[in-house]
Amino acid sequence: MGNGWHEWPLMIFTVFGQCVAGGFIVLALALLRGRLSREQEKRVVLSMFGLWALMGIAFIASTLHLGSPLRAFNSLNRVGASSLSNEIASGAIFFAVGGIGWLLAVFNKLPAALRGLWLVLTAVLGVVFVWMMVRVYNTIDTVPTWHSVWTPLSFFLTMLIGGPLLGYLLLRAAGVAGCGMRLLPVVSLLALLAIAVVAVMQGSELATIHSAVQQASALVPDYGSLMAWRLAALALALACWVVPMLTGKQPAVSLLGLAFVLVIAGELIGRGVFYGLHMTVGMAVAG
Repeated sequence: MGNGWHEWPLMIFTVFGQCVAGGFIVLALALLRGRLSREQEKRVVLSMFGLWALMGIAFIASTLHLGSPLRAFNSLNRVGASSLSNEIASGAIFFAVGGIGWLLAVFNKLPAALRGLWLVLTAVLGVVFVWMMVRVYNTIDTVPTWHSVWTPLSFFLTMLIGGPLLGYLLLRAAGVAGCGMRLLPVVSLLALLAIAVVAVMQGSELATIHSAVQQASALVPDYGSLMAWRLAALALALACWVVPMLTGKQPAVSLLGLAFVLVIAGELIGRGVFYGLHMTVGMAVAG
């Protein structure tokens, strides 16, 4: 039994990847609305470097899970037949399409007629990437703690709580402050409420899941306290974001940066619990 920290490369890969997918959607919507000045648009495009830097870290972490980074390309051997291969392929396509389009946009080599297509296509690829992450775990019916509705909910809620905050942070760093941005903390607040509900309902369900030799609730004995720390980190992050807005001020970029670090910390705790809940039907699993 444990808390899943030994899977830290996958924790970083999934959490960072989901936040980047959500963050790109926010920036894409800001650009597609067409209400930014040309100078603001340039700064928003430049700010996307933060997305691709995080995505690069995520992929570097994922290769460490393979034991040897030289085996990374082997994970693409069964695209279409393997959920793992589909996950890596969809992530690589999202990264490549987004990153190459970004480079072209930065150097003014992306035709205006294609910019909208690039933004929409990359946003869709980001959602597909998150869904392919879900499929890696949700389709394993011999792991009842993953083969449930809580897996897709948890993964997409990470995108919905981290993505809007990351997007808001990058927009503020680019000097953008619009009325539409007020909706972003609402999305993350609703995601936080949903995360709390999922944590409680999943925790109660663990007592009903067992194999011939193992009880699911025993896999992570500190489930309750870990989820409490997770929710506390997320709540503090959103407080850093929302409280200044309630007083009529724009949150400082440094404060938003702290908020995003807290969200990452909270979601890494949650993802550690997720990996700690791995169990196989009919077998005891040492953590």
